[in-house]
Amino acid sequence: MFTNFIMTFIPLFVAFDAIGVLPIYLSLTQDMDKGVRGRVLRHSIITASAITVLFLLIGKGIFIILGITISDFQIGGGLILLVIAITDIIFSEQRSRKPHPTVGTVPIGTPLIAGPAALTTLIMLSDIFGIPVTMISLVVNIIIVWIIFSSASRIILFLGEGGARAASKVFSLFLAAIAVMIIRRGIEGVLKIY
Repeated sequence: MFTNFIMTFIPLFVAFDAIGVLPIYLSLTQDMDKGVRGRVLRHSIITASAITVLFLLIGKGIFIILGITISDFQIGGGLILLVIAITDIIFSEQRSRKPHPTVGTVPIGTPLIAGPAALTTLIMLSDIFGIPVTMISLVVNIIIVWIIFSSASRIILFLGEGGARAASKVFSLFLAAIAVMIIRRGIEGVLKIY
């Protein structure tokens, strides 16, 4: 049982990539006060948890019913992230820095936390190791994401306002690059089918 847990935990930890997503989370929440940031974090964790658990239980069936492939899902998720990144880079100075109240749901909850990589990994692991042990690994990984994101305010204090704004632009560029990578993988997957 413990070996199966480790074999499911590690791929999910890599797929969730909480450390890699943290800069983007910081960029999207940097101008929020502590209470709002806490609410956004709560919404993002609830969204990611609901989507991943639902996907673990019935994801294959949904894809089959809708005729969607993992590659289609990657392309769609990548396009959403790319639009968010471009909007932040180009229009951030022209618009209010107050983020939309749903930022915890989209894009943080999904597709950043519960993105194509995590959902694909869940399907693969549940096929190999079964749903119960995969579910345990999923819960542990969601808790780790919550702990890492809860430390975001300390990181903002360390960077300062100017540093946080500068980092925000850099992180938006990284987000655009991540989006292009997800789209590319989706296109590669579609091309393999044909």
